[in-house]
Amino acid sequence: MPNLDLDDLAARYRALCEAREWQQFHSPKNLVMALMGEAGELGELFQWLTEEQSYAIMDQPGRAEAVRDELADVLLYLVRIADLLEVDLGAAARAKLRKNAAKYPVDRARGNALKYTELGGAVGDDDDL
Repeated sequence: MPNLDLDDLAARYRALCEAREWQQFHSPKNLVMALMGEAGELGELFQWLTEEQSYAIMDQPGRAEAVRDELADVLLYLVRIADLLEVDLGAAARAKLRKNAAKYPVDRARGNALKYTELGGAVGDDDDL
């Protein structure tokens, strides 16, 4: 995946919204609701597909375009929320990766889908993230 400049994306979306005077509609609450709707539309594209079909969805041009559009909608709303709330998404994501690495130590989490509370033992730390 090519590098994504979230600051540039936020600035471009902010400019698009300001030019259209959409700020009045873009409260964090409203944007979260819109994000949930777009995530639902993304989910709808995969609803009822088999696992194999879900991996092959990008082989169908019409569906592939729809997947790209819905992923972009989700990303744009997420970036807009973070922009309004002054959250550094990159820093937040890196911090969350560190937390998850600590909650899911490799020696206990590898190959299973158990929640960290079910893994047993003390949680560690992973300085690589």
